[in-house]
Order: sequence, then structure tokens, then C-alpha cells
Amino acid sequence: MKALLQRVKKAVITINGQERREIGVGLVVLAGFGKNDNSETLVKTFDKIKNLRIFSNAEDKFDLSISDIKGEILIVSQFTLYGDCKKGKRPDFTAAASFEQGKILYDEFVQIAVQSALTIKTGEFGADMLVEIHNDGPVTIILDNDKGN
Repeated sequence: MKALLQRVKKAVITINGQERREIGVGLVVLAGFGKNDNSETLVKTFDKIKNLRIFSNAEDKFDLSISDIKGEILIVSQFTLYGDCKKGKRPDFTAAASFEQGKILYDEFVQIAVQSALTIKTGEFGADMLVEIHNDGPVTIILDNDKGN
């Protein structure tokens, strides 16, 4: 699993040009799933996300997690995180989970997140989505379980 985390002041997602979902202070998690991902991978990644200290304390140092600040999370499926651009001029997505497997993994990841007691909002797997992000900092972190982090 790969996840791109963006610390935000707020974020809004519009799904299929109609439905809007919004969060305040928290994280936008762009989540991509690989062919070898499983339940253990999903739990490990969400545990890292909820405990990663990327929010500032009173001294403006990274010392607080999303759990500490009781922030909100917007989870958006993002298979293009698996785009390999090493060769040619078109990304290769062969390492990404299939659509069917990706949906199963995304739904499970969302359920793991919901169990955290944090406020969780989501996009819609496979839908056309417009994401408006008010990046705070900006702070953007990449988690790549394929590389062990």
C-alpha cells in the first residue's frame, strides 16, 4: 500500500460533480493499493497514519498526531500512486491492485479507519472526484509499505 498524506486546514471532495464531503483540520489520505496488499498491510498503514507526529505543538515542532489533535481524515482512492514512470512516457500500473481487488482493499481500509473513533470521510472508489485541498504548511508525507515505511 502507498499513501500520500497531506496535512490540511480543510478539504472538500466533490463526487461525480454533485455530492460534496468536507473535513476541517486534519489529513487527506490518498490511498493506493498494490497486488500484494492484505489486511495486515492495511492495519499497519492506518496505525502509522493515526500515530504519525506531523502536527505542530505550542513550540511549532512536529510532536502531535492526528489522534492527539482529534483531527478529521478524508480518504480518497488513488491507484495512480502505483504509476511506474521509469520507462517510456506513459505510467505503468501493473503493480497496482486490479479494480476489484482495489475496491475490496479500499473498503476494508475505510472500515479500519472508522474503528479509530476519528472523524472519517471518504471519496467513492472508481468515481470521478474533484479534491480541493487547503494544504497546511505545506506538509506532505509519503508512506510506501512496498519499501517498508
